[in-house]
Amino acid sequence: MLWNKVPHLARRSLAALLAGVVTVQPVLAQINLPALGDSVSADVSIGAEKRLGDQVMRQIRVDPDYLDDPLLVEYILNTWTPLVKAAQTLGNISDETQDRFAWEIFLVRDKSVNAFALPGGFVGVHLGLIAMTGARDELASVLGHELSHVTQRHIARSIVGDAKTSLLATAGLLVGILAAAKTRSPDMANAAIVGSQAAAAQAQLNFSRDMEREADRVGFQVMTQAGYANTGMASMFERMEQAYHLMDSGAYPYLRTHPLTSERIGEARARLGTSAGTKLQGTAEHALMAARSRVLMDGKTDALRSLQGLDGGTRDVGQGFEQLAARYASALASIKLRDFSRAEAALKTADALAGMLGAEPAARRALVLLRAELEAARERPQAGLEALAALGPDASRPVLMMRSQLARVDTRAEQKREVAEQLQTKVSLQPSDALAWRELAQLWTQLGQPLRAVRALGEERAALGDINGAIDRLRSGLRQSRGAGADQIEAAVIDARLRTLVYERRQMIEDMYPRGAPPGAELPQ
Repeated sequence: MLWNKVPHLARRSLAALLAGVVTVQPVLAQINLPALGDSVSADVSIGAEKRLGDQVMRQIRVDPDYLDDPLLVEYILNTWTPLVKAAQTLGNISDETQDRFAWEIFLVRDKSVNAFALPGGFVGVHLGLIAMTGARDELASVLGHELSHVTQRHIARSIVGDAKTSLLATAGLLVGILAAAKTRSPDMANAAIVGSQAAAAQAQLNFSRDMEREADRVGFQVMTQAGYANTGMASMFERMEQAYHLMDSGAYPYLRTHPLTSERIGEARARLGTSAGTKLQGTAEHALMAARSRVLMDGKTDALRSLQGLDGGTRDVGQGFEQLAARYASALASIKLRDFSRAEAALKTADALAGMLGAEPAARRALVLLRAELEAARERPQAGLEALAALGPDASRPVLMMRSQLARVDTRAEQKREVAEQLQTKVSLQPSDALAWRELAQLWTQLGQPLRAVRALGEERAALGDINGAIDRLRSGLRQSRGAGADQIEAAVIDARLRTLVYERRQMIEDMYPRGAPPGAELPQ
């Protein structure tokens, strides 16, 4: 992909990252790709690439456009995980990158059709991309392509340049591009990425045509090894090419960063050989997740009202899933608009359609969760819990987060405490779950546990990568613990965690400034 098209996700000050920008010399020689299994560039080590990715992700996770919708995250993760396992099986992921790279996929609240790979094994997906796909196999083809950019170390090879190039300069460059791309502001880009030296570095970060072709080839192998239909990539290319020519007005940055040349499209079709390939089968679950993406990618009132109008159905015809997805989108948009009676009517129609179409259990589960979401929005927690009872012992993250939403509007303290304890167990096993910490903070506040609440807020910031914010909140908790009647056990936990975070921040600053941090140096926000 072309780095100057990575979406804007970082709006905070770039001064700390850009303080260390050094002269970057342009690289004129063409980058030659090694065969699979050859050693990759020694100029950017695996550890250095991971640190660079961590720096950029600290900017991304605190941005409002970084989306943690439990149901969509679960769906994209369930699509992504088989691809990673397939890449491991094929030997594309070395033991070192398997252990040190993040292999993390995340969602971006943006209606444009795009996906992108970042250093260190992070891959971002715009909701607009999910919304325009017709089958999970098409989505998997894009994820497989981006995964292959990571496994083939294309990012490291794009960074390779003069020995004077520092990772800090590259981090500043990347975040500058992130800050400028969505606004398409050359002035902002020039302010963040200083001078012609940075422009040369930006050119280095462009993936070459050879890299794009290799990502197609390897991505195809990965997606078929993972069990996805071998026609998924060609179908996705054809879908995007047609949509781009018919209606692109800046909404398809993926096609500018990954140009659909006739050669690439022809190669995708040629990989199918003489057979017709596996026929793509859309599912009700994918149709619902695409519909959910359409609603969440644009929260403006006009966009929601347009989607709300789908309660009358859609002109699209197919397996019937389009009609089901239309009602789901209408119901969710109505919930966002707080038009609960219309949401209720659309949801009832969706339930009836799901039964008529024989929708799979995953799709029925999504409808149950939407019912609970509606009940939480109109503050009817008991009705929401009764809806969730249909899922039986489902202890998944989307169900737990929905239970938390219902508990927050529940007047019963015992219900709040029960869910709080469930969340506490979850974060003890998965401390990087920022949303779980946020939900926990709200429940502890409602239960009159201020120290536990402030600790959860601190842990939420730490999980997002905002170490400065985490330290500030935990220090606030320590000050509160000096009051009469404070929970001293919780205060001791906060004190120990605060010491750990202060040490981590010191180590991060040393990594960012290997020659010595300037006075007053802090981690960037």
